[in-house]
Order: sequence, then C-alpha cells, then structure tokens
Amino acid sequence: QVQLVESGGGLVQAGVSLRLSCAASRRTFSIAAMGWFRQAPGKEREFVAGITWSVGATFYAASVKGRFTISRDNAKNTVSLQMNSLKPEDTAVYYCAGSRSLTSREGDYTYWGQGTQVTVSS
Repeated sequence: QVQLVESGGGLVQAGVSLRLSCAASRRTFSIAAMGWFRQAPGKEREFVAGITWSVGATFYAASVKGRFTISRDNAKNTVSLQMNSLKPEDTAVYYCAGSRSLTSREGDYTYWGQGTQVTVSS
C-alpha cells in the first residue's frame, strides 16, 4: 500500500502564490505518474495537472495552464504544485493521486491522498 500525504494548503488572497506538496510513502511500479485534482464545493472533482516520475512529462488542465506548475523530486518521492496568480475560483480541496499512466481521468488513479484545503479570497 502507498500513502500519499498533501501539505501546503491555506487561506490566501487573490493574486498570490501557494505551493502544495505531496509525499509518497514509497515508490512502486504501479505508480508511473502523479496527478493533482481539486474539488470545489458543490462541484465534481476535476483534474488539475499530472507528471510522470520517469522523464517528468507534464499535462495541465486548460484552466490552470500558465499559472500552475507541477514538478517532482524523485529522490524525495515528492510531487509539488506551484500555484501562481491564484483566483477565487481556484478555491477547492486539492488531492494528489497516483496512476499507472499520465492521464486526466480520475478513474485511472489508484492511490489518493486525503486532500488539503486551498481558499482564495477576493
């Protein structure tokens, strides 16, 4: 079993930056990629960004492309999400997740963290 633990959430004002981190308890062949998802109140969970452990290939949702950057540290088994120019509509619980491939489909992710709250005030 792999545990994923997110950190870095908080309450910030619009326009500022925030960095989320996700620590994986261990690496396994079944997790080739990591993704960040978010779920706003009253909405379905949506894909934000993904990255492969091997070559660092990335994939972003259109709503965050150019503002958010996903990265990984293979030595520390961590994945980060740098969020710049935050908007109130970025308010959500952010989850990291592990998958066999780089994909935006929620159902393809096997391992999930508990989530961290990000609140952006206007």
